[in-house]
Amino acid sequence: MAKNTNPQETADGLTKKVTSPIQRRSFLKYAGAGAALSTLFIMGCDNDDDMNNLPGDGVNLGSGDVGILNYAYALEQLEAAFYTQVVASTSFNTTFSNAMERMILTDIRDHEVAHREFFKAAITSAAPDDIIPGLTPDFSAVNFNDRNAVLATAKTFEDLGVAAYNGAGKLLTSATFLTLAGKIVSVEARHAAEIRDIISNGTFASGPEINNMGMDRALMPKDVLAAAQPFIKEKINFSNLPTT
Repeated sequence: MAKNTNPQETADGLTKKVTSPIQRRSFLKYAGAGAALSTLFIMGCDNDDDMNNLPGDGVNLGSGDVGILNYAYALEQLEAAFYTQVVASTSFNTTFSNAMERMILTDIRDHEVAHREFFKAAITSAAPDDIIPGLTPDFSAVNFNDRNAVLATAKTFEDLGVAAYNGAGKLLTSATFLTLAGKIVSVEARHAAEIRDIISNGTFASGPEINNMGMDRALMPKDVLAAAQPFIKEKINFSNLPTT
């Protein structure tokens, strides 16, 4: 994967570049380390939530820290699938005629794929019987030939992702997992800011997602999944997730 050039800036000084894509070698080392850490914290847990994934029950995320990791994995699957389809669209070059915008969307795709694979490796290593399956995205309501439709959907996913991590942080019992979630949500927030700025220059930190204290909103899993469910064909069962 080619390295990015230095960030380009507009006259008002706003950077027009998301953080550099994760190099494959570095990512594999990162995922391996995450899987090892996950093993330390989860191997001793008694978790039989895989038994709950029965016909009609939907995809059960599970409980405890494993459930929260599956929750994050489900959201990263959705985001990775969306940006993969955006970039793979035959109209990508015409829908996004600006080369910088195409680079940004491609970089975001790479980040989301890396996040998805990180959670997959970590959960598979630590609790292979409890990892949720690959989900089937449903983007039938998105017109990938329409720049505004793509960006509006991207904004929805990024804002939702940031709120999801913020809300789920307090549900984790492992300080290690909380630190990892904090590192990922900071990247998701960069994505959200960049998408907003593409839509309308200078709006990277505006809107109802940021309160009058300058803080991003936090949403609980039930609210996040209610918004994400229309984009996922499988029913997501979050009934066993911690709530406090």
